[in-house]
Amino acid sequence: MQGKVVLITAGAKRVGAAICRKLHLRGANLMLHYRSSLEEAQGLQTELNQARPGSVALAQADLLDIAQMPRLVDATIQQFGKLDALVNNASSFFSTPLGEVTEAAWDDLIGSNLKAPLFLSQAAAPHLRQQHGCIVNIVDIHAERPLKNYIIYSSAKGGLASLTRSLALELAPEIRVNGVSPGPILWPENDEWADVAVRQHIISKTLLKRTGEPDDIARTVLFLIADAPYITGQIIAVDGGRSVNL
Repeated sequence: MQGKVVLITAGAKRVGAAICRKLHLRGANLMLHYRSSLEEAQGLQTELNQARPGSVALAQADLLDIAQMPRLVDATIQQFGKLDALVNNASSFFSTPLGEVTEAAWDDLIGSNLKAPLFLSQAAAPHLRQQHGCIVNIVDIHAERPLKNYIIYSSAKGGLASLTRSLALELAPEIRVNGVSPGPILWPENDEWADVAVRQHIISKTLLKRTGEPDDIARTVLFLIADAPYITGQIIAVDGGRSVNL
């Protein structure tokens, strides 16, 4: 990973920040994308640049505006001169019970979880091809087994799973494309998931009987970028076994 350049979307907080720290520790230079989390992005940039000056840059963009995708890639090339890996981590997540589905919710959830990864991958492909690089998409175990009342989100992640395999086919042999499907890692930041009983029920369905850590996702992303030269078109579930016990 030493000297490799990685563009990661929504890298300022939560799982995205864990991925940034893990890749940076292994020597990567990062273009850290954020939408509105400026304070968190600047804090992480300062932290990592103190360890290795000039190794992390920031780029703000609204990923629902596909016209901004080439600008994100261009900013990375201007800053670091190349692009070795793209991590499509950004994701909106909220419920849309059938009967309450709106076009605005569709645009947000499909836009962040499916449309943006496609158009950003398309913009990055010429540069990734030069480096024989890779793409890692953060999918979700509910891409395969939909989550009740999350019909758009589940559909979007199902589309992202298919997109991962399709991009692997389209971009081979120069670019590898894989995905990571988290299970219960960090609880969503809304009241619906604050109920202790709901959380305990989900944990009880994992084979390992516990939640995972953001670092579990980060280690898997690192593996797919740095140590998996013969893996493409695959999606790894990091979920404590929940996906086989839903």
